Amino acid sequence: MNVLVFDIETIPDVELGRRALGLEGLGDAEVAKAMFARQYQRAGTEFLPHEQHRVIAISCALRTREELRVWSVGEPGTGEAELIERFFGGIERHVPTLVSWNGAGFDLPVLHYRALRHGVQAARYWEVGDDDREFRYNNYLGRFHWRHTDLMDVLSGYNTRARASLANVALLLGLPGKLGFSGDRVWGAWLAGDIGGIRRYCETDVLNTWLVYLRFELMRGRLSREGHEAELTRVRALLRGGSQPHFAEFLRAWETGA
Repeated sequence: MNVLVFDIETIPDVELGRRALGLEGLGDAEVAKAMFARQYQRAGTEFLPHEQHRVIAISCALRTREELRVWSVGEPGTGEAELIERFFGGIERHVPTLVSWNGAGFDLPVLHYRALRHGVQAARYWEVGDDDREFRYNNYLGRFHWRHTDLMDVLSGYNTRARASLANVALLLGLPGKLGFSGDRVWGAWLAGDIGGIRRYCETDVLNTWLVYLRFELMRGRLSREGHEAELTRVRALLRGGSQPHFAEFLRAWETGA
């Protein structure tokens, strides 16, 4: 079975904010600042509602029978609509098991709104058994189904008070974690033109998530200890064989515990 780990990075949808707040003529940074301020007044946090996010990066780790791949969808300049079309197109083709960290709470709802915005079709993803009976009791949308495993949800026992961050769970398992970057730096990096840094950060998140998932599969008996170690060896080989500096940094931090 194909397993696809995914993560997205987002920025404020300043086009929406400009229309909603009547801020025509203001630059992106000023509009975003107004959006953050309004949200803080409403909710005590600057974290914007799902529909106010715009997707700028989607990174994936795909484990097929033959190989493990880690990459970011599209190119650094690829537009949001194409990113989302490619992501859901991959689900249409491969029908993978999806794995995420907080994907049910954030990534997928954002992708739903943005797919709606751009008219992206994804029949297989939205299937719940009307056309394919195999999806009736195991589909991508059911919270307690296994076609999408949100590790944060499952490991917390679906208890919001027991939720942990990916960074902390990664460190708990001796994994590298965030490597000096975090989600609250994405907007600043975008304004600085560092989409490459954002994509690299997103890829390290899917690496951490994949490694946590492997431990989860070991814990629930779907991987033997030998199989788990073989998968870790596969990840190390991928990191050593790549030319990307952030892969080498991830491996070095993993092996040294730094």
